[in-house]
Amino acid sequence: MIPSLPASFSFAVTGGKVFDGAQFHDGKALIIADGRIVEVADLRAVSSDLPRVDAAGTLVVPGFVDLQVNGGGGVLLNNQPDLDGIRTICAAHARFGTTALLPTLITDRSELRDDVLALGRDAVAAMIPGYLGLHLEGPHLSLARKGTHDPSLIRPMRDEDLARLVASAGTFGQALITVAPESVTVQQVLALVAAGYHVSLGHTDTSCSKVSDYVDAGVTLVTHLFNAMSQMGNREPGLVGAALNSGALHCGLIADGFHVDPVSMQVALRAKRGPGRIFLVTDAMSSIGTNETGFMLNGRQVYRRDGRLTLADGTLAGADIDMLSCVRFVRDKIGLSLEEALNMASLYPADAIGAAAKGRLAPGADADFLLLTPTLDLLSTWIGGTCMYQASETRQGARA
Repeated sequence: MIPSLPASFSFAVTGGKVFDGAQFHDGKALIIADGRIVEVADLRAVSSDLPRVDAAGTLVVPGFVDLQVNGGGGVLLNNQPDLDGIRTICAAHARFGTTALLPTLITDRSELRDDVLALGRDAVAAMIPGYLGLHLEGPHLSLARKGTHDPSLIRPMRDEDLARLVASAGTFGQALITVAPESVTVQQVLALVAAGYHVSLGHTDTSCSKVSDYVDAGVTLVTHLFNAMSQMGNREPGLVGAALNSGALHCGLIADGFHVDPVSMQVALRAKRGPGRIFLVTDAMSSIGTNETGFMLNGRQVYRRDGRLTLADGTLAGADIDMLSCVRFVRDKIGLSLEEALNMASLYPADAIGAAAKGRLAPGADADFLLLTPTLDLLSTWIGGTCMYQASETRQGARA
């Protein structure tokens, strides 16, 4: 059984192949102290007095970072905006390797947005394991590309909206907001960026040329590439074309095989070489980690069938996939190397929001890591040097 070690404890993870975000290391130990990575050290240099977690036969990899998580464990943030709800969502995704996430509020009433902004501040104070900040997806989107967002709640950003958002900046952790140029001006984006928000374009029918204006204003991300946005055509590249062409834009991708065809994924991955990268998001709903067959969103029934979540008319309503399954998908179905698949779930999303302490096993980074089998089954999830999830109580050899 993996020991319960205090966050202030120093120990070494030994016997596994350590992936630090750049390369795999054999014969190395991951040294941890006070919840942070000290170094990836030669095993022979590790003091015999240092307690050890035996990871023999495993892959020791950075914990996953998910920037778009609507729910999990039977909880949807829109439906349960409280600390227990955030705890449940974070714990549900830790069972699938996610060690840092942004609970995501889907388009809703202004009053609920304000409640969630205050909730984010409380989540920071409560130090909920896995909580990284908030993602506000809407309501300032385009009706033409609304997807599953309730059209009656979509609206332009008003002065009072901007003032509320700016006043809350810096209080609830990382701040990500998805907007559409149809509902948010360049001047409003400038104010959001100046306040500390990472601004993403999504749910928009915008032109490629207009995207350039918003990139100049500080937009750095694109929400779930290909979905709910203007597509790339021969005379109008749309948001998809702009996203693939611009090195300034980091792009989330839902790799479940339903939201984006694998061929489109392969084309996009070949086209986009950085510095902005394509990273994985789950867009997960409350179904993750449960047997529920459906749930309510803004008063509408969402149905869970055959790996898909849809409204009654067949519109996709978020995704029914966890991050580890996304990693397996891009490795097995898209043909990416294991290193690249892991980076798409950890390093690249962390870099997209400047979270330098996440997504890598480097000196000074948070000790968020996973023990995986060579076949990518999860054995344990560690957040800040503490084991938060263990797949089996019968795992042999772990000791302190």
